[in-house]
Amino acid sequence: MSDSDYCMIAETPRPPKADGPPYAECVQCREPTEYPESYKGITLCPVCEWREAERTACSG
Repeated sequence: MSDSDYCMIAETPRPPKADGPPYAECVQCREPTEYPESYKGITLCPVCEWREAERTACSG
């Protein structure tokens, strides 16, 4: 098994960034996100996105 097989990054689609308010709430901390309120799906604020990336990063 190669390193690239071990540390596969899952490509998840990201919602489009909003041009302005109203912004969607973060599903974890309820803070405003960078995404439009009309977006249907999981939205995270920049801080929670960063923390989620740290949790799911390959520590290979």
